Amino acid sequence: MDAIVKESLKKRAGKVIAALEKNNMKGYLVDTAEQAKEIIKELIKDDKMILSGGSMTLRDTGIQDWLNEEYKGIYLDRDSVPAEEVGDLMRKAFFADTYFTSTNAVTEFGELYNVDGNGNRVAAMIYGPKQVIVVAGLNKIVTDLHAAVDRLETIASPANCIRLNKKTPCAMTGRCGHCGGDDRICNDYVIMAHQREKDRIKVIIIAEELGY
Repeated sequence: MDAIVKESLKKRAGKVIAALEKNNMKGYLVDTAEQAKEIIKELIKDDKMILSGGSMTLRDTGIQDWLNEEYKGIYLDRDSVPAEEVGDLMRKAFFADTYFTSTNAVTEFGELYNVDGNGNRVAAMIYGPKQVIVVAGLNKIVTDLHAAVDRLETIASPANCIRLNKKTPCAMTGRCGHCGGDDRICNDYVIMAHQREKDRIKVIIIAEELGY
């Protein structure tokens, strides 16, 4: 990412973090994934069970691998269990100390916008885990919910459908076709705005382009 563009986006991220704080979500802005890990270490130091939702950002940053290495036996990685056990692991997320995920978009009004296939990720974000840590790149910042929908329909969903080899219109055209086929991955749409439990949700924005 161009250095000047990055600085511009970081200023925008400052506005996002202020809005998150007004919505009772704790925001952080860091330059690197390594700095994010330092924050995470403190946030999860007393945890006994950690899980995560599917996230390219957690993979891109190396945070998923780092959790596997440093928190072995505490971090339960669904990529490391047989397919028939994934459903049970998803349900365990509701009892986790910490749940890691990214977000499809975060608005300048401090809202998190997410669309899910099974609903397990957005369900855990809303309720269950004691805390949710959202890790996102500067590329996830959008102006408002209309822009969040557009980002989902023209970037996140097409990219994920291509990655997952789904036979959907967006995988063919690069834009959501509002399909209804068996391969559709956009089923549950959730806007997380003001939160009742202050700082349960932490949003760590890394000054890089990460994930879809």
